[in-house]
Amino acid sequence: MSNHFKISLPDGSVREMEQGTTPADVAAEIGPGLAKAALAARVNGELRDLTRPFEGDAELALITSRDEEEALELARHDYAHVLAEAVQALWPGTQITFGPATDDGFYYDVKAPERRAPFSMDDLPAIEEKMREIIRANKPLTREVWSRQQLIDKWQADGETFKAEWASELPEGEELTVYKSGEDWLDMCRGPHLPSTGKLDPDAFKLMRVAGAYWRGDQKNAQLTRIYGTGWLTKKQLKAHLTRLEEAAKRDHRKLGREMDLFHLQEEAHGSVFWHPKGYRIWRELEAYMRRKMDGAGYREIKTPQVMDARQWEQSGHWGKYRENMFVIPDEVPNTEEDGPVISGKADWMALKPMNCPAHVLVFKQGITSYRDLPIRLGEMGCCHRNEPHGALHGLMRVRQFTQDDAHIFCTEGQVVEEVQAFIALADEVYRDFGFTYDIKLALRPEQRFGSDADWDKAEQELRDALTANGLEWEELPGEGAFYAPKLEWHLTDAIGRTWQVGTIQSDRVLPERLDATYIGEDGGRHRPVMLHRAIFGSYERFIGILIEHFAGRLPAWLAPVQAVVATIVSDADAYGEEVMAKLKTAGIRCESDYRNEKINYKVREHSLAKVPYLLVLGMREAEEGKVALRILGEKDQQVLSLDEAVALIARASMAPDLA
Repeated sequence: MSNHFKISLPDGSVREMEQGTTPADVAAEIGPGLAKAALAARVNGELRDLTRPFEGDAELALITSRDEEEALELARHDYAHVLAEAVQALWPGTQITFGPATDDGFYYDVKAPERRAPFSMDDLPAIEEKMREIIRANKPLTREVWSRQQLIDKWQADGETFKAEWASELPEGEELTVYKSGEDWLDMCRGPHLPSTGKLDPDAFKLMRVAGAYWRGDQKNAQLTRIYGTGWLTKKQLKAHLTRLEEAAKRDHRKLGREMDLFHLQEEAHGSVFWHPKGYRIWRELEAYMRRKMDGAGYREIKTPQVMDARQWEQSGHWGKYRENMFVIPDEVPNTEEDGPVISGKADWMALKPMNCPAHVLVFKQGITSYRDLPIRLGEMGCCHRNEPHGALHGLMRVRQFTQDDAHIFCTEGQVVEEVQAFIALADEVYRDFGFTYDIKLALRPEQRFGSDADWDKAEQELRDALTANGLEWEELPGEGAFYAPKLEWHLTDAIGRTWQVGTIQSDRVLPERLDATYIGEDGGRHRPVMLHRAIFGSYERFIGILIEHFAGRLPAWLAPVQAVVATIVSDADAYGEEVMAKLKTAGIRCESDYRNEKINYKVREHSLAKVPYLLVLGMREAEEGKVALRILGEKDQQVLSLDEAVALIARASMAPDLA
């Protein structure tokens, strides 16, 4: 038997390596530069530590910082471990739990020692300094395989009750991996990790905040402290990220919403929005825009009930999947002892709708539908309610009451690709009207799902065919489809590079089956329609929040609640101001006047902060000459125009893009 393994490299070359050698040895044999740059290895497709020996012939790809996505994942995982080690070094007796990498960093959940207050923001500088010390020590990170009982004994001996509890629930006899940092600290982890702490940049991370967390996410369990950090490969990347965060803070829709008097939220209605007149004007303009788009694309608008019997939700499958996130009420409330004997028995349950789909099927089922009637496109500005956890609520981005630009297309099998193509084109028009670029992702079947594999195969391929026919590229997301259908997702990129998932179209054969939707085919028999679920904004609340942040409050003139303000320099110009106001209103421009006895610079500053696109400044010269001094938001210089020229300019700029 040969004592060598054949290691195949991406360039097609094959190296024979002795048993017991590692990817690190291959990197060193290729050259010292690669040996220094290598961070991890992909062996037969599996991401592994550089120092883990080969187990047989293998295909090898070495991971360096050029493989940014994988390198960042590894680095952030290591930063989390270094964070836990630093906290325990500073405060012996601290218990550690788990700490994963996140989209832009890492966190670790820890419990402070007895008789010490939970960790706070004041502790972060000391933890950061200790982390840098550990990184600069260049401690090797080594993998070891332990038995379950070894781990339980270790954690119990160290007073790590959380880790011991977790280990005790793992399958008996299972071998588990731990990673040592040098010889004085270890953690239970699947890995992989970088070769040593020194592969991290001590100046490329920052601890950001602390928050409360519960052990295993259950509020009945012990409360822990979650320490969040952001981690990168280089100091330059960290600096760019912190700059993005600063810009995002300036654009925070909650802050701008207050400053611009658009909306507010308060405890009396957690997760629901109080829209002020200016904010609701944005909503109305978006709604009118979307109605024009949907009318032009052949949709017919409907309105369905807010409350439906639970049996409908059971039949659709939503009750089993979403029950805990639904607001439910008993159809008949049992009486109390004060009213007499309590009536036993189960009340019938009703629920506020968390989505519009089943109600649209019920509309489709009214009367007899022929294949000649298809496709039928039913749209609704549908208000929905979902009982989101209190801690998950976030301004307009995550709410409990929301309104969707929702629609469902009922069509034949042969019409699916064409209808999806038409929707793709419609979504493209809308997003381009707002200046967004986007990526499309195809979310494929999840492990737990309804429907046959044959139907899923067909639905997924139809979405691919529509994308191909429209000449588009896409990314596939295995396992991320809805429980009843695969879906296309539109991920918008905003002005500072963040992405937001908004629009979607889902190709569903499950709900028509479960809710018994049929049409009469050309053969005179009953057939199931395919149901396409689709939205472009997603929800009005969230889309408005995205727009506020994307434009930093400086909304396009057609969306601005107030498009123009007429401001006078002296009170003698007020009468002319009324003439200007009348012309603006006649042109359909949303305008306000400011005749206060304040300096004009104060007025300019105030209306600029309110993000008003156009300010028409009037003094006696303007009044005498029939002109205005026009200031455009974001521009330094003003221009003097005749009143008619100014009104025409503002009217053109304030027209919705689909009407321009």
